[in-house]
Amino acid sequence: MVLIHRDPPIYLLSEEIRFPDPSKAGEDGLVALSADLSPDRIRAAYARGIFPWFRHQGYTYWYSPDPRMILYPERLHISSSLGRRIRSGRFSVCVDRDFLGVMRACAEVPRRGAEGSWIDEVFMSAYGALFEAGEAHSVEVYEGDLLVGGLYGVVSGRFFCGESMFAKRPDASKVALAALCGEWMGRWGLEIIDCQVPSDHLGRMGGQTISRAEFLRLLHA
Repeated sequence: MVLIHRDPPIYLLSEEIRFPDPSKAGEDGLVALSADLSPDRIRAAYARGIFPWFRHQGYTYWYSPDPRMILYPERLHISSSLGRRIRSGRFSVCVDRDFLGVMRACAEVPRRGAEGSWIDEVFMSAYGALFEAGEAHSVEVYEGDLLVGGLYGVVSGRFFCGESMFAKRPDASKVALAALCGEWMGRWGLEIIDCQVPSDHLGRMGGQTISRAEFLRLLHA
C-alpha cells in the first residue's frame, strides 16, 4: 500500500490483498483506491467493513462510511399497504434465479436523486464470480414472467451486505426486501443486513443508523 493522502489517510493498494484500518477513514469514509476489482479483493474488503462504491478513471474507490445503516430482519417495518401488496398475489418471488439480470436492472433503472450507476461490466464480472461461488445472492420479484423488482448482496460472516435494489413496479423492491427478511436471511444463517449508507427510505422500513465503530464491533463479533 502507498499512502497518497495523509490526513485523513487514503491509500493506493498494491496487488497484495490487504486493506488499511477503516476506523482511520475521514468523514466521507474513503479508505483506499485500487486498480483492480477482484472477487478476492471484495471478500477481504467486506470482512473489514469496507465496500467498493464506484470506479473512476480505472480505479476502484473503497469506502467505510460513518455513520452506517443496518437492518435486523425481525425489525423490518411492513406498512399496511405493503402488506396488502404482498398478499395480493400480484408478484411472485424467487432467489438466485437471475443474479446478473438483477444487477443489470439495478444499473439501468433510474433512482431518485442519483445520476447514472456505479454498476459497470467490471462490477458485474466480479460479483457474478462471487455468486457462482455461493457467496452472493439475489432476490427476484416477478409479475408473470417479467422481472419487475429485486435486490442483490454479498454474504460476509453473519451479514448480508446489501448492494443495490430496483423496482419497475410500485413496491416491488420492498417485496424483495420483505422476502429476504422474512425467509431467506434465516435460511442462509444470517442475522444483520448491512445497508451501507443511511437513507430515509430504509430508515422508514426499520433500518437504524449506527457509528462506524459500532458497525465494526458487530462485524468482528
